[in-house]
Amino acid sequence: MSSKSTGLMFQLKVDPLTGKSEWVVIEEEADDISPKPMLASTCYLDMLNDAPRNRAYRDAIDRSVSKHCHVLDIGSGTGLLSMMAARAMGKAGSVTACESYLPMVKLMKKVLRANDMLDANIRVINKRSDELQVGVDIASRAHVLVSEILDSELLGEGLIPSLQHACDNLLVENYQTVPYRATTYGQLVESSWLWKLHDLFNHEATTADGVGLLPKGKESLLQVKPQQLPMHCDALAQDIRLTSIQLSEPFKIFEFEFWKRPHSHGQKEVLIKASDDGTVHAVISWWVLELDEEGKILYSTAPNWIGSREWCDHWKQCVWFSKGKGLSVCKDTDVCMEATHNETSISYRFKSYVDDSLPIITLSPERIAIYGDREWRHSMLKAISYALEGKESPLCVVGDDSVFVATAVAHVSKTAHVVCLFPGIGEEKGLEYLEAVADENGYSMDRVQVVSKQQWTHQNKVDLLIAEPFYFGAEGMLPWHNLQFWSKRRMLDSVLSEDVCIMPCKGILKACAMSLPDLWRSRRSLEKIQGFDHSMSVVNSILGASSSEAPCLPFFIWQCGEAKRLSETYSIMEFDLSKPLASCDGRAEVAFVEAGVCHGFALWIDWVMDATNNILISTGPDDDRGRYWKQGVKLFADPLLVPPGVSCSTLIHAYFDSSTGHLSLHHI
Repeated sequence: MSSKSTGLMFQLKVDPLTGKSEWVVIEEEADDISPKPMLASTCYLDMLNDAPRNRAYRDAIDRSVSKHCHVLDIGSGTGLLSMMAARAMGKAGSVTACESYLPMVKLMKKVLRANDMLDANIRVINKRSDELQVGVDIASRAHVLVSEILDSELLGEGLIPSLQHACDNLLVENYQTVPYRATTYGQLVESSWLWKLHDLFNHEATTADGVGLLPKGKESLLQVKPQQLPMHCDALAQDIRLTSIQLSEPFKIFEFEFWKRPHSHGQKEVLIKASDDGTVHAVISWWVLELDEEGKILYSTAPNWIGSREWCDHWKQCVWFSKGKGLSVCKDTDVCMEATHNETSISYRFKSYVDDSLPIITLSPERIAIYGDREWRHSMLKAISYALEGKESPLCVVGDDSVFVATAVAHVSKTAHVVCLFPGIGEEKGLEYLEAVADENGYSMDRVQVVSKQQWTHQNKVDLLIAEPFYFGAEGMLPWHNLQFWSKRRMLDSVLSEDVCIMPCKGILKACAMSLPDLWRSRRSLEKIQGFDHSMSVVNSILGASSSEAPCLPFFIWQCGEAKRLSETYSIMEFDLSKPLASCDGRAEVAFVEAGVCHGFALWIDWVMDATNNILISTGPDDDRGRYWKQGVKLFADPLLVPPGVSCSTLIHAYFDSSTGHLSLHHI
């Protein structure tokens, strides 16, 4: 958010301990680039390390940009495409580099200066493209538009409205574009793993534990948001029926012409011939760019079973889930799918059924899978039963956003009074959901409440403070950000009984050494990119390139391309949640047990729910259940070669700062 009158820019920052948001002021005149952690966690670095993308853009720009023309670059980033255009036209033309994000503008100017192009024919404007005016911001309309405002779905970064405004206000009549065209493709797939990610109702039915998050007839209470979800589908290649048996060949969906004004909405029916008997659990989609008018320069985000592609994180494939158990299909029969797009998204619907019921709460696919997992539920219910054993009319507080824990506590104890904080879900939605499942789980709403800390009115002391822990909207954050529960425990300290049971009672920071060549390559330090220097330390530091100062970033290890464990799992330090929030540190010597190239560490937290009975919930990458959680990854500046038959190790030291919620990690 910007304020033109004050010359200030404001960016939203989330406090990992409280979950609260605050506005960070970024001053336009200040030379420093801040806030650094926000840029370090973006996909800029991964994108700049994507050599096929960079090469394709260079080739297309060299073909499309001529001398004596005006080029408009929307979403300029570090200015790479602007510099390519300036080089292609020589000193005869001009480039307008439009970038709305002020820290990125500051970084771009440093890159341009390092390449002796800041005072050349590139003009940098810190505005959104739809704020530009000919005669005010730019002297004349542009002849060529270059842009890379594409996400994994294609449209999510505002491609259509940006092109519409540019066509109407910023470009000449017969303008050229790089890229020239994009085509979206899809494929029908059957996958037991993808089914787990969206069909809680049928998986819950097999658990037979008595807790009903989705009673019959109310299957829509909890759902995955109906949208395309970015995912590295190559990681599912062994699970999806695609290699020997396919449910369809790839099919074309939409074609978007960038060289003419796009439509805001589009709809079409796609007839797809089923290539075998099976159940369609999802549509996997991707796109192919034609960067030049002749269609000779291509870039594809297709999975590797369609065509070979280097792993990169900034553009994934997308998954659209079928409803319920999926759609049954027979070989050689036609499946009718309706595809629709608006200005920012693409959606699908199979003609064979229509279900427009709206959920009370939308959850991530991984959360749906966790709630339908028999072993996870069994562990949680066992821990809850132990905690409530022998307690009469206990006051139980659910300190996170877990609707499972809230429902399970009320179900297990028929005398418990349950107070739910639901900081992310909110009072209204939380209460509506608990009312909807009350009868199924055998509790009355006179002993269940949803309140905020400020609304606390209970005279009794809390007997059980419990969480998974899970905080709504924090699924993409680092594992230790769920220590927000420790902060909640501090806030409630005055209302806790002397013998209160805290669950989980402990968190253990775990780590193992990993070989992650694909991820490391995408996060390595920048050097020259298509002839332009990006090797300045400030650029690599700001963008979070692998170094001793690089931040830990959240990733699903199983989706990080090639991955191999090189050590056993080690405990680095413990967080004693039964005591008040406090800073702590720990260290461990990690011995390598496998030869290979070590690129860094994977880190996660194991939650000890009940220390007496050794009930532990791991969020590590060890098995299929490890796919439910993101781990933290700390990459090395330089990979370590671990030779075969040689005993070697590395020392990890971690420090948790209770005042900020940040965890720092160093290795020797």
